[in-house]
Amino acid sequence: MSFSNLGLSPSLCQTLERLGFTTPTPVQRQAIPHVLRGTDMVARAQTGTGKTAAFGLPIVQRLAASARPSRRTPRVLVLVPTRELALQVRASLASYAAGTPLRVSTIFGGVSMVNQVRDLRNGTDIVVATPGRLLDHMTRRTIDLSAIEVLTLDEADRMLDMGFQPALRRIIPALPVKRQTLLFSATLPDEVQQLCRTLTHDAARVDVSEGHVVAANVTHHVHPVAQDQKRALLTHVLKGAAGDQALVFCKTKRGSDRVGEYLEGAGITVAVIHGNKSQGARSRALSTFKAGRVRVLVATDIAARGLDIVQLPLVINYDLPMVPEDYVHRVGRTGRAGCDGRAVSLVSSEDASLLHDIQKLLPVPIAQVTMNGFAPPSLHQASQTPGGARTVRNGRPARGASSHGPRDRHGRPGSAQGLHRRPRGSGPSRNRART
Repeated sequence: MSFSNLGLSPSLCQTLERLGFTTPTPVQRQAIPHVLRGTDMVARAQTGTGKTAAFGLPIVQRLAASARPSRRTPRVLVLVPTRELALQVRASLASYAAGTPLRVSTIFGGVSMVNQVRDLRNGTDIVVATPGRLLDHMTRRTIDLSAIEVLTLDEADRMLDMGFQPALRRIIPALPVKRQTLLFSATLPDEVQQLCRTLTHDAARVDVSEGHVVAANVTHHVHPVAQDQKRALLTHVLKGAAGDQALVFCKTKRGSDRVGEYLEGAGITVAVIHGNKSQGARSRALSTFKAGRVRVLVATDIAARGLDIVQLPLVINYDLPMVPEDYVHRVGRTGRAGCDGRAVSLVSSEDASLLHDIQKLLPVPIAQVTMNGFAPPSLHQASQTPGGARTVRNGRPARGASSHGPRDRHGRPGSAQGLHRRPRGSGPSRNRART
């Protein structure tokens, strides 16, 4: 099937051909006809499947075909959780609209509002915004949302995880009631389902996840390790990865800086991004990583969405995420566009409850791979216990090890051997502060 078969105009198909797009992805095949018809839609698709084009292409065609109002107020609003994703979506939409007079603007925090206000005053057709900065503009009356025809929520699950639901409650009433609403999400937990019911009417459903929250071409491994040996093991894994680029996730800004400094000391080229970095510094770090001038990018979860790197072979969770769904978003950076990917997690005994909750999201148990010289003492003791977890030493099952995946100390699947779960209620809160 070609893009023209989906109802896209010849001029837009020519633009796609120049961009190198020849065959639509599954989410594009299913979503584009719904968007062109003007119906509301809820779509679940793994990251890296071409969701931006799935809503962006028909939106560009719709706006380009209709008369432009004399007062050029925004007609399309795309809400995204992070500034990185806002920049990525804006670049994609601008490339689709290259043969039209349409203008695409971004609104996000961490930078001056001056240029954003100027763009809005000069007139724009599509606004890609993060909720917090959009509220700032609404408060200052520097944006007019009265002409919005299409509202798109991209990465809706991540938006709610980051605490943007109160902001959405203030933004939505400012939009016209008569509009098309499109919601895209990698996962559909109860909170997102409720959002769908609130925002959409008779929405078409698109699901190309095939029942998996992560791509099937991504392999997952856990390396048990004592907390004080994590940085040494990280260096060992990276040096054994045949020069592949890697994205390393840490849970804190300070921890990211420390890991970056350690890797530099080990002779590995590295860049670091987190919320305390200026937008310019973050953009430069991403650019050097995408260009291959640094081998490793160390980041907090702020980079879990919005990175568009087609062939990133390796994601490493130096720290497990505090919210299980964030694991899905992190590892979604690898295995994109049909390429194989690898997700590695360095797990200490303190991470047992987090690992257990992550495992519940995945269709198969995460294999535990014990690296020689890095096994924590508790693993040596537990590996001799009957009915223990699958234990792999440098890729080979240990003598007598089970082949049925990792299990906890009660024989249940999902927790690495020797990593004991915390009592219920003692783990970290799933609620997120707004960032």
